[in-house]
Amino acid sequence: MAEIKDPENTIIMELKDGNVVIELLPDVAPEHCARMKELARGGEYDNVAFHRVIDGFMAQTGDVQHGDMEDGFNLRMAGTGGSSLPNVPAEFSKLPHDRGTIGAARSQNPNSANSQFFINFKDNNFLNGQYTVYGRVVEGMEHVDAITRGEPPANPDRMISVKVAADA
Repeated sequence: MAEIKDPENTIIMELKDGNVVIELLPDVAPEHCARMKELARGGEYDNVAFHRVIDGFMAQTGDVQHGDMEDGFNLRMAGTGGSSLPNVPAEFSKLPHDRGTIGAARSQNPNSANSQFFINFKDNNFLNGQYTVYGRVVEGMEHVDAITRGEPPANPDRMISVKVAADA
């Protein structure tokens, strides 16, 4: 596994093909990073489906309300919910939406991010300044590339577990 420089701000996401190591960027988007760690520590992301996966664009997941494939999963509702916590205000920065970056999913309201996020399959610069970037994949992007495509996928992949490296 990659050398983890800051275990408190590193996420280890287990997918079907292996682990994805995500470096969080708390100096850029502290609220979004804190939310991801809080939900990971609570086990909220475990077994949550990738409900929107667009080839050549991104893979979206994180609907802890409707996306848990082990607890009341509803594929039609996946992607419409969040967590029981309040929304997180936008933390836009100059960081580009490059391949492997983590972006906060939201509705039309820039301050509506909650638990959902996406991982960019390629550089998606048209998203710059419109969605909060708060992390980047530093290892395991090949496992992200292997996520089943679809809107929604007929048989979606899931995050098997999501942990903060400091807790592992």
